[in-house]
Amino acid sequence: MSNELQKALTEFAEELEVPGATAGVLIDGVEHHAYHGVTSVENPLPVDETTLFQFGSTGKTFTATAMLRLVEQGQVDLDAPVRTYVPELKLKDEDVAQRVTVLQLFNHTAGWQGDVHTDTGPGDDALERYVAGLADIEQVSPLGATVSYNNASLSLAGHVIANVTGKTYEEALKELVLTPLGLDNTMWSIHDIIVRRFAVGHTRHDDGRITIAKPFAIPRGSVPAGGWSANLGDQLAWARFHLGDGTAADGTQVLSKELLDRMKQPTADMRGSALGDYVGISWLLRDIAGVRSVGHGGTVIGQYSDFLMVPERNFAVTSLSNCGPNGSQLNHKLVKWALEHYLGIADAEAEPIVLGDDALQQYVGRYETVAAYVDVTAESGRLSAKVAPKNELREGEKGEEQPPIPIAFVSAEGDQYVIPDGPAKGMKGYFSRNAAGEVDGLHFGGRLATRTTELVPA
Repeated sequence: MSNELQKALTEFAEELEVPGATAGVLIDGVEHHAYHGVTSVENPLPVDETTLFQFGSTGKTFTATAMLRLVEQGQVDLDAPVRTYVPELKLKDEDVAQRVTVLQLFNHTAGWQGDVHTDTGPGDDALERYVAGLADIEQVSPLGATVSYNNASLSLAGHVIANVTGKTYEEALKELVLTPLGLDNTMWSIHDIIVRRFAVGHTRHDDGRITIAKPFAIPRGSVPAGGWSANLGDQLAWARFHLGDGTAADGTQVLSKELLDRMKQPTADMRGSALGDYVGISWLLRDIAGVRSVGHGGTVIGQYSDFLMVPERNFAVTSLSNCGPNGSQLNHKLVKWALEHYLGIADAEAEPIVLGDDALQQYVGRYETVAAYVDVTAESGRLSAKVAPKNELREGEKGEEQPPIPIAFVSAEGDQYVIPDGPAKGMKGYFSRNAAGEVDGLHFGGRLATRTTELVPA
């Protein structure tokens, strides 16, 4: 089986021109590994079993698992207000600051702007300073009203862990999760990573060039949301633990099976979203051909990961790559292949439909998140979206021109869509409406982008 996995990984990586990648499958307790390419196009070393990849937002499930250990110890109540543990919390909406619960930090229903990656320095006070900066963040949707992917809320969750334990978040996570599970190859600090074999991120340009993506890592204040690196073995060990009964490899009970299973149960509905159908406690849940999958991928600077489990089939697959945007495509293809090859589960694609331009005009306009503008236009019965990162606009920089992303509805009635072509093919989303029935938002890439009065530029 490892030979088949290796063949698939090599085929996808060569097809998509990804410099380096690794993939693993865990099925009925047996592991299969595959490796491809090099760590860096400038200073190449072969990707092997020791190579560390940044796995991005899969790290949110590490933060959640650490929190569940504190819950089991009686130190945290998921339904308690965050201010129980972070009394200094200030938000722009005082009512939200009073009422937001620990659980809402993990199921992306806090409602404030989520893509906040403020660099608050490398010191032990980075997380405290990051959380202080949330006082200026806008509330996008009412607390608990909808799922909108929120990195900032996970950093706040990391600060809860730090306050409760009296340690830095990173020290607490190592003590609560990494050491008990023997995850010696999972780390966050560049000082630890730099003495190991590690993958660096890359960008593939329109002219075919592949260059190093910089900087290497995200700021320390965002580490709880996805700043960890690991080798393939540790990623599969993470899957083994979450498919198991809460015990470590040495038999130590790290977390009760009841709480481990609770992490995989729906806590918020997000059907129609790019993220899946439901959110558990950090885990993203999706039903594929009637089978429940549990997973969480990640995106950092030029590195991408997919991590998916099918608990009822005792199966997991992970894929990590070091080039964007084609590395993300590689991961999706590898996971889809693995589901079909090992389990016979085929992920059916939604059938897009064509509507008249008149019917599409209600969706045309500019939408925005804290990180980007999304301009939606209509032509030939289809919508298209053009994404412009705000940091480029603010700093007067101009990156490579990004082609419009096609949007096709999957029903003549309703506001759910799918992306039918391109690197994001198959990604789902929907338009939201206000009480008057008017389109007021766009759920795009798992984030809620609010409609603005600003006109789409010509």
